[in-house]
Amino acid sequence: MSTRSPTTELHFETSLEDIATYPLPGTATPGQFRFSPDDRWLTFLDSPDDSLSRELFAIDLEAGDQAEVVRVVQPPGGGVSEDKLSPEEKLARERLRQRALGVTRYAWAKHGDRLLVPLTGEVWIQDGIEGELRLLVAKGEDARPALDPRFSPDGEQVAFVKGGELWVVPSAGGSALQITKGVEAGKGRGLAEYIAAEEMSRHSGYWWSPDSRTLAFIEVDETHIPAYRIVHQGKDEVGPAAQEDHGYPFAGTDNARVRLGVVSAESGPIRWLDFDPTEVEALADWAARSGPWTHDPARDIYIARVDFKPSGDLCVQIQDRRQLELLLTCFEDARGTPEVAVHERSAVWINLHDLYTPLELDAETAAAHPEQVGAYIWASESTGYRHLSLHTADGVRTLTSGEWMVESVAVDEAQQKLWFTATKDDPRQRHLYEIGLDGEGLRRITEAPGMHSVTLDHTRTHFVDSHSALGQPPRISLRKLADDSLVRDLHPGPGGELDPRIAALDLEAPELVEIQAADGETTLYGAVYKPDPDTYGPGPYPTVVSVYGGPHAQRVTHSWGMSIDLRAQYLRDHGYLVFKLDNRGAARRGLAFEGALRHDMGNIELQDQVAGVEWLVEAGLSDPKRVAIYGWSYGGYMAAMALARAPETFSVAIAGAPVTHWDGYDTHYTERYMGLPQENEAGYAQSSVMAHVEGMRGKLLLVHGLIDENVHFRHTARLINALIAADKDYELELFPDERHMPRKLADRVYMERRIFEFLRRNL
Repeated sequence: MSTRSPTTELHFETSLEDIATYPLPGTATPGQFRFSPDDRWLTFLDSPDDSLSRELFAIDLEAGDQAEVVRVVQPPGGGVSEDKLSPEEKLARERLRQRALGVTRYAWAKHGDRLLVPLTGEVWIQDGIEGELRLLVAKGEDARPALDPRFSPDGEQVAFVKGGELWVVPSAGGSALQITKGVEAGKGRGLAEYIAAEEMSRHSGYWWSPDSRTLAFIEVDETHIPAYRIVHQGKDEVGPAAQEDHGYPFAGTDNARVRLGVVSAESGPIRWLDFDPTEVEALADWAARSGPWTHDPARDIYIARVDFKPSGDLCVQIQDRRQLELLLTCFEDARGTPEVAVHERSAVWINLHDLYTPLELDAETAAAHPEQVGAYIWASESTGYRHLSLHTADGVRTLTSGEWMVESVAVDEAQQKLWFTATKDDPRQRHLYEIGLDGEGLRRITEAPGMHSVTLDHTRTHFVDSHSALGQPPRISLRKLADDSLVRDLHPGPGGELDPRIAALDLEAPELVEIQAADGETTLYGAVYKPDPDTYGPGPYPTVVSVYGGPHAQRVTHSWGMSIDLRAQYLRDHGYLVFKLDNRGAARRGLAFEGALRHDMGNIELQDQVAGVEWLVEAGLSDPKRVAIYGWSYGGYMAAMALARAPETFSVAIAGAPVTHWDGYDTHYTERYMGLPQENEAGYAQSSVMAHVEGMRGKLLLVHGLIDENVHFRHTARLINALIAADKDYELELFPDERHMPRKLADRVYMERRIFEFLRRNL
């Protein structure tokens, strides 16, 4: 390594094991806060030993601010580990990017005093905080897991998916009833298809009606999609036990065919809901505009969201294949022909959200505001930023506006108010705000700078605030909604201490900076991790750019996550300057900022990263001859592309699980940003790393898991073929038993060591 030699012997606080060990210091915090239906209990998941193993806890809010924390559910049978999970559960964890084990999910019944806890493919129930945990649905002799269990609204039944069909069981106990029957091989009912879970953030495939009498569900047909086989090359055995087939929809090819059905909770015939283009004019328009990539363009749509209104009407959000239009369609009483309530159009793309909120009025509120019967809150990016509006019988009322975006919403119809989190004061922060349903009285509630994630109680009098900031680990508190005043600390609790590893590591927060994008006009946000000048001098330093770079993500925030990037801290300890920059295309800056990369990935983003390095060089911080870049997934793509398209700036690249050609990634993600391959052939070719390999110079390390079912190893293999053909050198690190998110501690430690050694040799 050619960094400045320290004059004194160093003791490095951060180790490679620290980088690879989860949870990271300060992040083993309580989560999934829920208020009981009567708001007496506050429940949450936490780990007693600050590990990845979670249990369910509760606090009696009626007992005052000194109430003890009550342990409610421990995983029975000695806990949960990865090897106890079924293949279906493991893949579901990948879609959720979930690392935690033990109790990872739970739910209160909407009405009543009953808890549902899924564990290793079984369903457990507890009647009240002080009740006994009891097994409701076991795996049985066939060992098939009960997937995605959910309470009926009245809490009297639980639905789940088993063997590709929907089942219902009484919450009090008894035999489960299979309510859908006859699914064919290659099809399934009640689970979200791959593309919905991975790219649309729709992780459910069925929905209870408000009266608990029927369920709407998705049927998924992948029989027409060629199987993409992944072989577990690192296993001792061969054959079916060491391989898996996926119906992966590559860009420009067929999607899974989905249809929406409704069935009684007591079983019976299925009523299939029809999006008939001859009946729905907007769908007929889509059909007329559809291209040749599908056999049935009128039906090549995405079922993005499904919601029952309090009235029992079923509202479905559907996107066209190009994701330039979205319809909110509603079936009266979940039958018949849908009416179009909202028709969104975009010249960039439609970003899906979960902010559609039907109003639920009591009799008094309905009498005072009859125009709000059947009304709903909707969010749109029609202005370029996501904002809220109220849709009533009298028309549409704009509630929020400005060059900022809304991210979550909660309503109180009786008070005629809503609360939302947003980027209003700084896109690097998140705060809670209040506004009236008349659009008046906007005010900010949370005061402390940083990132706030909130959970409101049912009476809208209190909220849980999970808050962190640069240099400040997450602190969680119960606060009054009226004035943000503290009710009690939840984490650390009264007299509690923060994670002792924080003090031991002595972490220094990075410096947040603002620079100009390559266009000379747009402000970009960055973060600089400088080495200790007393040890390594004032600079310039060898520099490592840590990148993601793609849409739907933001890396530079006013949060503890910036401080606890232990790879960046480790590199800084060893004399490297680490730099992060949210280039154009990143999230939370508005549609125009995000849409700058439309149909041309790997270009604008890279220009901005180069501008960031030039800024560092001009500031005397970076040695222009020693600049590396590393990233994972889209960041891996950016790292490889940087070495190929900007070798004069970057001399070293570490590309983890990179997408190397967008024709090898999935439909919904890729076509949102790049369009259809059939309609943007030149864009796809130019956005491929392989198109620029001839210009590649410097040192390249490729890292990939061989059973990655998201970004297949095929991406790296295709790049290697191009590198060989162009006579370009590369190094390769493979992990035979890892998917897109490396999970084994030994693998992660080994990977961090190899990455660091590669940097030491080459930078």
